[in-house]
Amino acid sequence: MMNRTVVTILMFTFLVLFITSPFAALASLMLVLLVGAFLFLVGNIFQTIISGNADTNKS
Repeated sequence: MMNRTVVTILMFTFLVLFITSPFAALASLMLVLLVGAFLFLVGNIFQTIISGNADTNKS
């Protein structure tokens, strides 16, 4: 009887993990994109402060 309960708990746990794992992967990807966007923003702000020019296009 105890083995059936353990198997049921494990099956439910694996089901929850299989459902949430794609979203967890996307969440980590979104964190990487957020950090990249933040660094890009900080770089643009420093470039504007140092050069005194808000236009980053060199044409």
